[in-house]
Amino acid sequence: MTTIKIFRRINVPLPVTMHEWLLVSSGFACLLVLVRLLVTGLPEYLFLPLNLMLAFIPYWISGWVIQNGLNKKKRIELFIALAVWLLFVPNSFYIITDLFHLTHVRSAPKWFDLLMIFSFAWNGIICGVISLRRVEIVISVIGGKKYSGLLIAGVMWLSGLGIYIGRFLRYNSWDILTDPFSLAGDIINMIIHPFQNGYAWGMTLCYAVFMTLLYFTIKKLGESFAAAK
Repeated sequence: MTTIKIFRRINVPLPVTMHEWLLVSSGFACLLVLVRLLVTGLPEYLFLPLNLMLAFIPYWISGWVIQNGLNKKKRIELFIALAVWLLFVPNSFYIITDLFHLTHVRSAPKWFDLLMIFSFAWNGIICGVISLRRVEIVISVIGGKKYSGLLIAGVMWLSGLGIYIGRFLRYNSWDILTDPFSLAGDIINMIIHPFQNGYAWGMTLCYAVFMTLLYFTIKKLGESFAAAK
């Protein structure tokens, strides 16, 4: 007897889905921002909900990919969706760097701001991990598992680069359309002069390795929980 049938038989409400739980968790994070705004009267962290909304974009796109990606009639749409997904997925992990604001914002207790920012970062990470896992599944079915490792390594490296570009060069995902020449020029400069941009490449590498370890850790946790059922 499946878990769902057991719950229905004993008349217990079904557990919330991962999507619903993610929305609840994100709602809690937004509630913390609202409480801070009401108590301090200062709109210092109103950018956090916007950053989280950007983190949800690759999550929503990957939902379409997992539902339609194996349809051979939608291969063109799949490639477009994956391109847009790749453009926005660094936003899912970017919120980690919002912890930098703890060093100069003093209008509320540090413990509160730490919890608030970490709540947003955690939800962003979960959006990124889920969206990458969905894309990995589709790519594995289409091209084989040999490509899944390359996909993860490439996405995490690009995410690390995107985090640096967003945090220190102050570009965002939209600039690939609104300011492509400046963005391309800065990236080319980093590639042509790697030693002069050691700080940038060091940060990119460290974040890429950390996010890769984070992804596989959460993935293995899910597998271990499934095996324990």
